[in-house]
Amino acid sequence: MSFCTYILFSQAVNKYYIGSTNNILRRLDEHNSRQSASTKAGVPWKLVFMKEFVLKSDAIKLEYKLKKMKSRKYLEWFINNS
Repeated sequence: MSFCTYILFSQAVNKYYIGSTNNILRRLDEHNSRQSASTKAGVPWKLVFMKEFVLKSDAIKLEYKLKKMKSRKYLEWFINNS
């Protein structure tokens, strides 16, 4: 089983969402079918970045690092340069 850190973008609300999961297709479907309270207003969400890891802890570390930055400019730089 692999894990991944992902970044979604919603044009509807012009925002990014950062998360981690062990099943990106299921998770993207949950976001776009309004099953996630934090993203239901932004449907449709588009996957703009994904990085796979063997260890769940590594995926979570990257997720927290990106969330901690709290900078849209940094996040867009990260997406374009990764």
